[in-house]
Amino acid sequence: MFISFEGIDKCGKSTQMDLFTRYLEENAIEYTRVREPGGTELGERIRQILLHQEHQEMCARSELLLFLASRAQLVESVIKKALSEDKVVVADRFAHSSIAYQGCGRGLGMKTVRILNDFATDMVYPEIVFFIDIPPEVAIERLENSGEGGKDRIEKEQIEFWERVRGCYLEMAREYSQFVRIDGMLGVDQIHERIIREFQQRYNK
Repeated sequence: MFISFEGIDKCGKSTQMDLFTRYLEENAIEYTRVREPGGTELGERIRQILLHQEHQEMCARSELLLFLASRAQLVESVIKKALSEDKVVVADRFAHSSIAYQGCGRGLGMKTVRILNDFATDMVYPEIVFFIDIPPEVAIERLENSGEGGKDRIEKEQIEFWERVRGCYLEMAREYSQFVRIDGMLGVDQIHERIIREFQQRYNK
């Protein structure tokens, strides 16, 4: 099974992924954990380019194509292999991030990004997408509390950007059956329980 965790920055994905993979370990379920951009040697180098603050001049199309390049390599080098070995793949972001961030946030269009995603992923997509939803105002506050020096290139965007990204996620949650929208303002344990409940219902169904 292929599972991804999505949401705007500072929604709590990393915490929930840690709890979820601990659950998998406790239940002797083999898994492979990956992140986007990154997850391969090439992908990690692309990640450094994408997120470094010195590349503020990067245009939206370049940004998207770099994400797609990292994603294509991750699918070919890691995800397909793990799935063929019957492992659960747990991804910190995947193709839906590009639809939200570049398609809506950068204004490149959802349809365009979907077409390019199909090519980059070779039609390999998650069966469950845990979308942890928080208001943009909360994301901004958490980013501010993390300190200016800790923000990457994308995290420095203004609230209008985050509103567009969140709106796109909400639209996908209505459209795609694999999306599971979770209120990110709930307690950490409540969110984790919802994730485990959904996973148990769908795993090996």
